[in-house]
Amino acid sequence: MACEGAALVGLWFEGQAHFAQGLRPETLSRLPQAPVLEETRRWLDIYFSGRIPDFTPPLRLRGTPFRKAVWRILLEIPYGQTVTYGEIAARLAGLAAKNRLAEGLGSGSVLARAVGGAVGSNPVSLIVPCHRVVGADGSLTGYAAGLDRKRALLRLERTPLR
Repeated sequence: MACEGAALVGLWFEGQAHFAQGLRPETLSRLPQAPVLEETRRWLDIYFSGRIPDFTPPLRLRGTPFRKAVWRILLEIPYGQTVTYGEIAARLAGLAAKNRLAEGLGSGSVLARAVGGAVGSNPVSLIVPCHRVVGADGSLTGYAAGLDRKRALLRLERTPLR
């Protein structure tokens, strides 16, 4: 876990790809009792007990406007459900007309690949639930913390898998 001030900026599994990408160590709190880290621990305890947390710790997600838009969509995926990269891309395409988020990304398949890149670089695993994103056919696809962990998290949430 990593925080800056009162906001969580990172949550990773040990050995996860993209660990702490872009964070400056000197800005991160090293205090294990930081209130946001205690709140995050409480969230994790609830989640790993098989219950749905009814709160989200304060987050500060750092990334491009496109990545932040993808991460906001991830935050809306309900516990125990999945969405596809293509479904996220379709939502973004609708937003793009309003605010030019996906400008220059072209067709749906290109946009879906860009979504994959944003999902894969999510700095706050679990709370920003990138593990709930699946392939177009419902198959489990890449996960920065490994497919075994992704499968285990979806089982914990009692998510129907194909």
